[in-house]
Amino acid sequence: MKGKTVAILESRMRDQIADLVRKFGGTPFMAPALAEIPEVDPAHIQKLIESWRSAPPDIFIFQTGVGTRALFMATDRLGLTDTLLRCLDAAQVVVRGPKPTAALRSRKVRIDRAANDPFTTREVLAELADDLLPGKRVAVQRYGETNRELQHALAAKGTEITEIATYRWGLPDDTTPLQRLIDALDRDEIDLVAFTSASQAVNIFAVAHQVGKEASLQRSLGRTLVASIGPVCSTALRQRAVRVDIEARPPKLGPFIDAINAALADPNRPAKS
Repeated sequence: MKGKTVAILESRMRDQIADLVRKFGGTPFMAPALAEIPEVDPAHIQKLIESWRSAPPDIFIFQTGVGTRALFMATDRLGLTDTLLRCLDAAQVVVRGPKPTAALRSRKVRIDRAANDPFTTREVLAELADDLLPGKRVAVQRYGETNRELQHALAAKGTEITEIATYRWGLPDDTTPLQRLIDALDRDEIDLVAFTSASQAVNIFAVAHQVGKEASLQRSLGRTLVASIGPVCSTALRQRAVRVDIEARPPKLGPFIDAINAALADPNRPAKS
C-alpha cells in the first residue's frame, strides 16, 4: 500500500482499519458511510417475549453480534432475560457467523447450528435445510434491514416468521466526508475504495444521487480499484454495476487487508479501464 490512498467507508472499525492501512505505508481517506441507529422498542420486546411463554419459537436465527447484544441489553432492562434464555434453551439456536456466536456464548447460550464460511444467508439456509417445516415458528434477529433472501426462503417453506428488530442502518448525520470522497474519486485521487458492508454501497450511491453526482461516481469507481469484504457486499456492488476487483476470502478483516495490500503492491496488476 506504500504511497497509495485507500478510502475507508467503515464506521465502527474505521480507526482499526486506518491503523492497518498506515502500517503498510498507505494513507487512509476516512468517509464513514453507515450509521447503526438503535431501534429497540421495549414495549414490543416485552410483548414478544411474554407471548413466547405460551407459544415459543422452534428456531432462533441470530445474524449479527451487535443485534444479539442489543436484544439482551433490552431484556436485561425489562427483567426478561431469564425468560428469553429458557426459550432459547428449548429451541434450536442457529447463528450466521462468529460475532453472534461470541455474543451468545457470553450469555452461556447453547448453539445448535452455525453457518459455514463465508457466513452468508445461503450457508444459514443450508444448515436449516432439513428443519424448515410448515408451521414451524422461526424468530429472526434482524440486522439493519430485513434479510429479504432469508425471509422469502423461510416463507416458501411455510414457516411462521417473527422478526426481532434491535437496530437499523442509516446514513451518518454528517455526509460531508462521503461527498468529499465522491469528489476525490472524480479527481482520481483515490487508489482503492474498501467496502466492508453491502449497506455502504447503498449509502454512497444515495449520497451521490442527492448531490447529482451518481453518474460521476459510477465512472470514478470504474477507474478505481474496489475491494469487498465478502460475497454479500460484492453482490450489492455488482447490482450497481460496480466491478469488484478484490474480495476477501474468508470474509474477515485480516484477509481483507492482506488482499488489499497485495493488490496495491503488485506492479503487474493492470489498472481498471
